[in-house]
Amino acid sequence: MAVCARLCGVGPARGCRRRGAAREQRRGGAGDSEPDTDTDPEEAGGGGGGDDEEEAAAAERIEGGRPASHPAEAGPAGRAPLSLLELPPELLVQIFGSLPGTDLPSLARVCTTFRRILRTDTIWRRRCREEYGVCENLRKLEITGVSCRDVYAKLLHRYRHILGLWQPDIGPYGGLLNVVVDGLFIIGWMYLPPHDPHVDDPMRFKPLFRIHLMERKCATVECMYGHKGPHNGHIQIVKKDEFSTKCNQTDHHRMSGGRQEEFRTWLREEWGRTLEDIFHEHMQELILMKFIYTSQYDNCLTYRRIYLPPSSPDDLIKPGLFKGTYGSHGLEIVMLSFHGKKAKGTKITGDPNIPAGQQTVEIDLAHPLQLPDVENLRDFSELSRIVLEVQEQLRREEQEQEHRQEEEEAASQPAAKPLGGEGAEGEETAAGAEGTTQDKAPASQPFVLPMGVISRNEDYPRTCRICFYGTGLIAGHGFTSPERTPGVFVLFDDDRFGFIWLELKSFSLYSRIKVSFQNAEAPSREAFDEMLKNIQSLAT
Repeated sequence: MAVCARLCGVGPARGCRRRGAAREQRRGGAGDSEPDTDTDPEEAGGGGGGDDEEEAAAAERIEGGRPASHPAEAGPAGRAPLSLLELPPELLVQIFGSLPGTDLPSLARVCTTFRRILRTDTIWRRRCREEYGVCENLRKLEITGVSCRDVYAKLLHRYRHILGLWQPDIGPYGGLLNVVVDGLFIIGWMYLPPHDPHVDDPMRFKPLFRIHLMERKCATVECMYGHKGPHNGHIQIVKKDEFSTKCNQTDHHRMSGGRQEEFRTWLREEWGRTLEDIFHEHMQELILMKFIYTSQYDNCLTYRRIYLPPSSPDDLIKPGLFKGTYGSHGLEIVMLSFHGKKAKGTKITGDPNIPAGQQTVEIDLAHPLQLPDVENLRDFSELSRIVLEVQEQLRREEQEQEHRQEEEEAASQPAAKPLGGEGAEGEETAAGAEGTTQDKAPASQPFVLPMGVISRNEDYPRTCRICFYGTGLIAGHGFTSPERTPGVFVLFDDDRFGFIWLELKSFSLYSRIKVSFQNAEAPSREAFDEMLKNIQSLAT
């Protein structure tokens, strides 16, 4: 009670709300005054009944910098204030504006004066700017009758859980959605790779939906799909890290020329060309198949959250999202992440052979490859010999490790600590050897693709930093008979790498996606690993 009296400036004889709430709770009441860790900001500053005019006048005085009178506001001369209510209201506005918006509803329950002060739009303008980066001139909202508190509570706070990166569930094709606060809107942007085979070009993007405040009642969700402008839509947060969108006016997606016009329009947007320009029959089939499949999802989509990979100073390069060439399937988005002595490339977008969510390449950072000189590198058999020797070496190492494990299990005396120590020492030695190899490797060395290796993009770098043994995932249509086959990971620079698929005699070039994604960091390494596991299990 002493704490509450000091905060409010009122004691038991003056009707402390906190004491009244406690009394109601003892009587079995609802206990509405208990703080809520995720309370609705709409509760903060809300007036009721005949207090509206008085509260509006008080808020106006505070906005103008004129203190609102209160019997407990000013202490005797020469005495420091004993409660917050003895401070000038404009100072309280500064104090309350520095608090997280989710804490303000609890503060509003303390007393009527706090509730009046929390009606001040300056507080909510600051919260919109600091928590969500809204830099627009929010004073213009007064014309529409929408307050900054409305923007915070009914738009930004309400839909905060969908901000960040998401992968749409579109069968094997996947996708990359980025939901951001854009001015006074929340917009879902679908990111698309550049047109094949221009892997170094910037990403393309188009809006799928937007949310904004049309009036004070509630936020409006609009579908942006199609070519007839925004129309009525709906968003449902299914569960943690998952939400769905639905279009309520799918007729806006249709074109007057029917499916043929829709296909030609989609083809120009997706591939940057017409069907007549594509002479490869297999490629035509893949394109038509993708159009038919993805068109089924134009009215309802489910999205699952994805995180950017965490980075470490020991990483070969900065992990992140890359665009990569995949033959007749065009360009696809891959996430490169590091896991100790392994690096993994996980598909964010996919195709009928290797769907989104699958691990397309795995790099063994403990086994660097020393490429021959340029003339010998042109000979595919020479490169194949080098790679297969490392593959055989790895097979022997795995056999020896299995043999040691069997001996450990068969041993009657526990020797966990010595064996573990030796294993750890062996890992350190391998890591040290890896570091030494990288240190000794030249800053750059000539590189050329062997004769017979197919590349969609002939404009690949002609020098590289280092190469590693790796494996790539290949499969038949429908992800049938998947298998990992040997290949070569080629690091060109900080933003580009390549992979030679030995069995396919094919080369994929990858280029970093240079976009600063917000709200996409994983809360922990464990959360990121769990996310990878989930999207792979869904793909399987």
